[in-house]
Amino acid sequence: MRHFKLPLLALLALLFTSQPLRAATLEVVVSFSILGDFVRQVGGDRVKVTPLVSADQDAHNFQPRPSDARRIGAAHLVVVSGLGFDPWLERLAQTAGYKGPVLIASNGIDPIATANEHDDAHGHGQGTHQDAVDPHAWQDASRAQRYVANIADALAQIDPAGANVYHANAARYTTELKALDADIRSGFARIPAERRKVVSSHDAFGYFARAYGVRFLAPAGISNQSEPSASGVAQLIRQLRREKVPAVFVESISDPRLVERIRKESGARLGGTLYSDALSGADGPAPTYVAMMRHNLKTLLEGLAESGK
Repeated sequence: MRHFKLPLLALLALLFTSQPLRAATLEVVVSFSILGDFVRQVGGDRVKVTPLVSADQDAHNFQPRPSDARRIGAAHLVVVSGLGFDPWLERLAQTAGYKGPVLIASNGIDPIATANEHDDAHGHGQGTHQDAVDPHAWQDASRAQRYVANIADALAQIDPAGANVYHANAARYTTELKALDADIRSGFARIPAERRKVVSSHDAFGYFARAYGVRFLAPAGISNQSEPSASGVAQLIRQLRREKVPAVFVESISDPRLVERIRKESGARLGGTLYSDALSGADGPAPTYVAMMRHNLKTLLEGLAESGK
């Protein structure tokens, strides 16, 4: 048997050239934490995701910082939710001189309108108060699948070498989202329709309500910075008493004092905390989108069930 000896440098060169080259990690900037989780699920370890609005923070109140412009300048892809939720990120990208692609993740979603009377001072919604667009489409797990498909296509376009990975991850995650959607539907099917009425801090659950047959009432509008009038709150309390609404829920990003007042004066039960526009931190109950939706499902079912005892 003959043994061939190669110089060390030649051996190392042969070793490295025989391995497939790993693409550089893609820097992706997104507006808020839920969108960031979608990108992580699809991109895996090929992407580094930077949400400008972190977990447990309110995108409605967000004020961009100079450091955010620098992050955008270094990005390969900027992802906005769209439907009027985060137009500030598109403006910030222009101000930062960003020349790369901007993905509107909700493209292709058929939006629902909100007839809420409250002003939307932060760009949420489009058109008149009578036909304003509700931007919270991720609250319907079946519509969340469109965000995922759009993200996979965008990542594949800027990183063709990873296209198979992105689409495989998207397919796996879509299967998980379909199972989530089915579980939410079956969960509420066990609650009588007349008891599927709840109060939340602001009008963030329109898609959830339509998809899963739950009626949500909220003292504030699409943006939780909308200030409800005293007469509006009093009217809501009378409605809750009249319709015997069983539970009120606090949102993680909202001041709970108004909901607590409504609870006391209406006689409804405090059902727990819901996550609408932001995930929790890693140690919280909603560190991912799927965990958030399952937490909300469990909280709502327990609140409504307890109220019937």
